[in-house]
Amino acid sequence: MTPLYARRRRTALAAATAVAAGALFTTGLAAGTATADPAPAGKPVLGGAPVLLSAAARTSLIQEQQATAAETADAIGLGAREKLIVKDVVKDVDGTVHTRYERTYGGLPVLGGDLVVHEPADGARTVTKAVRTTVKVASVTPKVAAGKAETQALAAAEKAGSERTEADSAPRKVIWAAEGTPVLAYETVVGGLQEDGTPNELHVITDATTGEKLHEWQAVHTGTGRSLYSGTVTLGTYKSGSAYQLYDTSRGGHKTYNLARGTSGTGTLFTDADDTWGTGTASSSSSDQTAAVDAAYGAQITWDFYKNTFGRSGIRNDGKAAYSRVHYGSNYVNAFWQDSCFCMTYGDGSGNTHPLTSLDVAGHEMSHGVTSVTAGLRYSGESGGLNEATSDIFGAGAEFYANNSSDAGDYLIGEKIDINGNGTPLRYMDKPSKDGASKDYWSSSLGSVDVHYSSGPANHFFYLLAEGSGSKTVNGVSYNSPTYDGSTVTGIGRAKALQIWYKALTTYFTSTTNYKAARTGTLNAASALYGASSAEYKAVDAAWKAVNVS
Repeated sequence: MTPLYARRRRTALAAATAVAAGALFTTGLAAGTATADPAPAGKPVLGGAPVLLSAAARTSLIQEQQATAAETADAIGLGAREKLIVKDVVKDVDGTVHTRYERTYGGLPVLGGDLVVHEPADGARTVTKAVRTTVKVASVTPKVAAGKAETQALAAAEKAGSERTEADSAPRKVIWAAEGTPVLAYETVVGGLQEDGTPNELHVITDATTGEKLHEWQAVHTGTGRSLYSGTVTLGTYKSGSAYQLYDTSRGGHKTYNLARGTSGTGTLFTDADDTWGTGTASSSSSDQTAAVDAAYGAQITWDFYKNTFGRSGIRNDGKAAYSRVHYGSNYVNAFWQDSCFCMTYGDGSGNTHPLTSLDVAGHEMSHGVTSVTAGLRYSGESGGLNEATSDIFGAGAEFYANNSSDAGDYLIGEKIDINGNGTPLRYMDKPSKDGASKDYWSSSLGSVDVHYSSGPANHFFYLLAEGSGSKTVNGVSYNSPTYDGSTVTGIGRAKALQIWYKALTTYFTSTTNYKAARTGTLNAASALYGASSAEYKAVDAAWKAVNVS
């Protein structure tokens, strides 16, 4: 689960922790046929851009790749005990197929074993691996009891301030290959609640031979109706009998539910007699429709943004929608995405009158889902910062895409929800350090920084790539973006910058991608889309140098 932001107790906002869901801020825990043109109307189709596959075509392509997975494993040099399982497939306009695989060893999942095989229509096969280490262990029989791993995981969660901790299931045996020499390990997932009331999905990795704790990460990512933030909007609803439901059948079946201050379950589907939803003003009522209007609007804008910008049909790219829940808990100042329920959840903020349902928050949180089903960036260290930055980048992209005069697009994150209580945004993409904690540039210590703050260099990179350095005003907001080396960066425009980041995420990033690998991935993406000698490729290189990644 990934919350929208992180809290440093009562002082300032910190960073979130999570992999299965993403909150806006942290809580303290350390081959088919294309059925649509991927380019917006009137825009040229890029050879390296993904095509929008029908659900049937995508399923067929996945089945084809899985049928030849053993042959592929042999061709790329995997061992006899290793097998590949297709996770996702992307097909480009030029016919190139990118197949993302998970890996098993002796029947056990290999964490860090994911890889992407790139197969051009008329070229040599290449591979992008999360780790290059050969996966091999002496034995798949543990020397440490599973109970010890579970006890260790529960203790880690309690130390981090979690309440009502319990293991969601028995520890599972895995091969831990994400760091160092691959070892047999246990993965334990701890449930319950985090310190601030956010659901807990803490993953703890324990060496099954020595009992040593190897790693941990949080998987919850903590981010006609009258809306609170976006004015009067048109909503996708459905009439059932004499009542209308907040159920968008035109976008994969997205539904918006009311948790009515609860913290579990799906909640109750919002219904209305006249199909006019909300009041446009904040209310402390647990049945208020206004927060639901913003949530439903955010979901439909995010769906349309991904479909019309990248040719992606829903978070999983399978044409099926997630669902949204509002009025989570009481005075809960966060929002989060969870893979486990494939859903988006919003708290009502301070006094239950400041719901975290703004447009960029919705785009941010649901983008954690996209990251999860594509690159699967691990929610810790540098890859965790890149995970958070990806959500900020696409959250901003969705806000610009909406072109809503009540919430104009900008490079500020959470500027509408007033988390700080003084009208300032949660994060700034042009100069991340303006929030008091985020980093503007890469350094060797970045991996030890909370992921909401280590996202800073990637957010800064994206801003520089899109808009360039120095002073600039966009939609009435003034920016002044510096560079690490004092260089001048000329932006290539937000549209191209988005295409490059999406291409890198979906075809070149893996679960362990760090900043150095992100630079390589985005350069590969720029080359595939625009050419290795293009101005766009050179701009990517310049923007990374400007944030001290070279």
